Amino acid sequence: MSTVNVMAREVAAKVVFYGPGLSGKTTSLKRIYESIKPSLRGELMSLPTEADRTLFFDFLPVRVEKVGDYALRLALYTVPGQVFYNATRKLVLQGADGVIFVADSNPGADDSNRESMANLEENLAEQGIRLDGFPLVIQYNKRDLPNAAPLEHMRASVNGRGVPEFETCATSGEGVLDTMKEMVRLVIKDLRARKVVPAPRAKRELPKLDQPEHPGLEAKIREQLNEKPAAPSKPAADPMGAVATLAPAVLVDPARAAEGCFARGDYEGCVRACAEAVQRGLSFAGGAERGSQAFLLGLDGRDVLELERRAAMGTSRIDDAAFALYVLAQTFVRLAHAGLPTPQQ
Repeated sequence: MSTVNVMAREVAAKVVFYGPGLSGKTTSLKRIYESIKPSLRGELMSLPTEADRTLFFDFLPVRVEKVGDYALRLALYTVPGQVFYNATRKLVLQGADGVIFVADSNPGADDSNRESMANLEENLAEQGIRLDGFPLVIQYNKRDLPNAAPLEHMRASVNGRGVPEFETCATSGEGVLDTMKEMVRLVIKDLRARKVVPAPRAKRELPKLDQPEHPGLEAKIREQLNEKPAAPSKPAADPMGAVATLAPAVLVDPARAAEGCFARGDYEGCVRACAEAVQRGLSFAGGAERGSQAFLLGLDGRDVLELERRAAMGTSRIDDAAFALYVLAQTFVRLAHAGLPTPQQ
């Protein structure tokens, strides 16, 4: 599920490399990572399992069309290929905006390719997504093998829908970037069709103070600015703002407290309250390290770490508080989307 960062003017989309074990998903991801300038990519993260591992990173492809007036930031993930890691594959696939299916050209991998494609369709269906019409690209990998399976045979096995397809050799990088470019094109097309980016605000002409049709306007403004608001008779309760409405029941009060601090101008308190609420939210993903928890929920780990850093510094700027509320809102959205149970209090 794509997310929109209004402050950064970016729309973030998620692309998952899917396919059977040892088909070349990890190697393809590394080739793409190596081809991107360090200033435009995030850190390459790895979550190892006993026989496989999940890798992910995000990057900003600068030479692509914008979605509205928003830049596109892509997060690329690989999934474990083995069947017994299906629970992990489901979590990684949560919120995906596109899939690159990496098929193995080894003659003996025909059954594995078909099973993996069927598994992809099944896991997407559990999210209410039909594979027909979903951004999907097929990557026939290991085409450099002397005994590689005939392309027509592989096409009949995994590409009955006739989606875009590419022959690749991940070890040399041949065809990998072409596959990625086609995936980016499909994702942008889908994001535009779903209208995930808000329409640009219409510009309004502000009245000029010296216009005759607004007599005394300047005096009224000055009079309003000089008025002092009456002190409330008793402290008002923290409001139920936009972020608090996204919170699970056990985190509504911390979210309201954070929003209340922001409304009162207590920006340091807002950042601190958001950081504590995010930590509690991440704990719903299990007792793993913070980076692993963020990964499982589909959050940007760098944002989480940056929020913790700002809270530790005791920052008191309004932009820091706004950033903290943004990270908190993203945490609540991901919790709701993942459907993870909340712990007992």
